[in-house]
Amino acid sequence: MSRSTSSLFLLAALLFFFALGNHQLQGSTEARVAGIAMEMHLDKDWVTPRLFGEPFLEKPPLSLWLDAEAIGVFGGTPWAVRLTSACAGLLSVMLLFAMLRRLGRPTALAWTAALLLATMASYWSNVRGVGEDALLALGVTLALLAFFQGHRQSSPGNALLFTLGIAIATLSKGILGLAMPGVVIFAFLLAESLMDKRLYLSHWLRPGLLTLLGLLPLMIWLALLYQRDGIQAVTQVLLTNSVGRFSGSFVEAGHHEPFYYYLAKLPEAFLPWNILVYLGLWHFRKSLMANRYLLFFTLWILAQFVMLTLASSKRTVYLMALTPAAAVIAAEYASVLYAKLKARQNVSFLAASVTRHRRSVAFGALAVVIGGYLAAAQWALPHADRTLSFLPLTEQIRTLQANGQQVALYQANERLGGASVFYTRRVLKGLDTEAQLHEFLTASPSNVAVMAADAEPPAPLKVLKSMKVGKQHYYFVGQ
Repeated sequence: MSRSTSSLFLLAALLFFFALGNHQLQGSTEARVAGIAMEMHLDKDWVTPRLFGEPFLEKPPLSLWLDAEAIGVFGGTPWAVRLTSACAGLLSVMLLFAMLRRLGRPTALAWTAALLLATMASYWSNVRGVGEDALLALGVTLALLAFFQGHRQSSPGNALLFTLGIAIATLSKGILGLAMPGVVIFAFLLAESLMDKRLYLSHWLRPGLLTLLGLLPLMIWLALLYQRDGIQAVTQVLLTNSVGRFSGSFVEAGHHEPFYYYLAKLPEAFLPWNILVYLGLWHFRKSLMANRYLLFFTLWILAQFVMLTLASSKRTVYLMALTPAAAVIAAEYASVLYAKLKARQNVSFLAASVTRHRRSVAFGALAVVIGGYLAAAQWALPHADRTLSFLPLTEQIRTLQANGQQVALYQANERLGGASVFYTRRVLKGLDTEAQLHEFLTASPSNVAVMAADAEPPAPLKVLKSMKVGKQHYYFVGQ
């Protein structure tokens, strides 16, 4: 590898893998996904993902397959189930660098764009967590960069990369994995047709046919799911959890937010390079007609942002797929700023000083940012375990089990159900109704149920122990 490639790889690997297993599962997503992966590892059912013994069909299973395999190879640790996301993030960074070089951009600019991506706060935090969004971002990034490169110069390699990107994106997030690159490609080809006042049919057909090829892995899994669980399971994946989330008809876990939600969250998504992104979009607005390269990355941000804004279901992590384009715009604008400073170095002492010491200034800024992330990984995230980790709760469950007591979960939420499976390596008995709860507790005086509640459960339940994870109180009760 060249010096620029190796330095980028080492810095990105340091950012994504340093102290990766230094803290326990935190938040609902990590607990849920890790629990499903552990259950898949235990029962070896690679077709139907399950959470606490019940089918969980919100997403296709690519990330779960990889997480379950990592558990089998490296053991059931937080590091193992975060490995897939960290690897996906590293691949995305290196992919952006390589494709920008193939597009003819200078090495320094491609290196800068890739490192800006690695150091965007939301991107850094998400690729270090358990979930499917880092894989989605990898698939979308691969598909869109391969599309644009293939649009400029068609080749079998670009076609293969585009197909692979669609396969990764759709096997990670279903229809959203198709929509995220699709809306950008549609917007770009439409803008190109309007500017050229000509419709290039081959430009539309080629990505369409390659997309159908990229959908084959998802179709194979859906066929196996249909054979196993029937049409209702397939409908749940394609309609309830995709179309239903977009339209708002899926109320139970829809993450419904107002239309302005992402406007408030954009600063969080692009930190600490927000100003470079926003000023870059504004600066390049007059160059888009003449520069298809800038047009493509601008539409990548705008088209995906509009689509996500129109959707009823909104989460900050969905903005992750925009960050590669934002990093490119930020790097391009940083290059413009440097050119302006260089032009003024003969008339401005400040410009001359910054230009003369540009490497020291750049590396100093990056050292501060990277050092902040590493400090957060080493100290801040483990410190958060005191209030956010399910490990103390699950250790209490294992202690009761070691003493010969039966433990069941009453109306377990997704985070408790997932964390209990991950840490205890077994699916605990689930209780859904009050009748089942009282029947279980009266069956033996040593039986214990764990429940989430806002207030202490009333008599005849006897609270044996209470614990708090985040803002939620959990009670160990007997009778």
